[in-house]
Amino acid sequence: MEPRQQGLLETEPLQELDEEMVSEVDLNHSITDEEREEMNNELIKLEEEIVTLKQVLASKEKQHAELKQKLGITALSELRHNFSRSWYDMQTSTAYKKTTETLSTAGQKTTAAFSSLGTAISRKFGDMRNSPSFKSFEEKVENTVSNIKSKVGGNSGGSFEEVLSSAAHASAQDTPTNNLTEDSERTC
Repeated sequence: MEPRQQGLLETEPLQELDEEMVSEVDLNHSITDEEREEMNNELIKLEEEIVTLKQVLASKEKQHAELKQKLGITALSELRHNFSRSWYDMQTSTAYKKTTETLSTAGQKTTAAFSSLGTAISRKFGDMRNSPSFKSFEEKVENTVSNIKSKVGGNSGGSFEEVLSSAAHASAQDTPTNNLTEDSERTC
């Protein structure tokens, strides 16, 4: 005997198990000629109804297209309407509302966090400025500036802010034209 093949065509004859399975299937699904005739008639009726429904649908689709054309409804306007409707539906959805609320809450918390961070930094700078170390540094700078001013011939005294302001003003007045004049004097 040849080995049994897989698929539709088998080379071996039916075995006893196969014969039992076929007989069970035939017994369970046997249809009388009368039932078969009735089923065929019902199938024909269904096919005729399907054809009729397709014709009615085609007629309705044609009528639909003509009415849309008369009303001036274009594919673009329909698309725009569908998009607007979808956008509205999305905005009114529970998920969208929850997401919006969550993002709003997160934004408020972030704003509060940055605000408290800014307050904390300002407080720390204030604390630092009032610290003995900074006061000592400020006094030393003021003394040094006073000494320099007195040696150069300027007014002595003034607060730390005034000294810094005058130093910034002096450096702003040092323009490139003064540097060019100095360079030209050196080359002569």
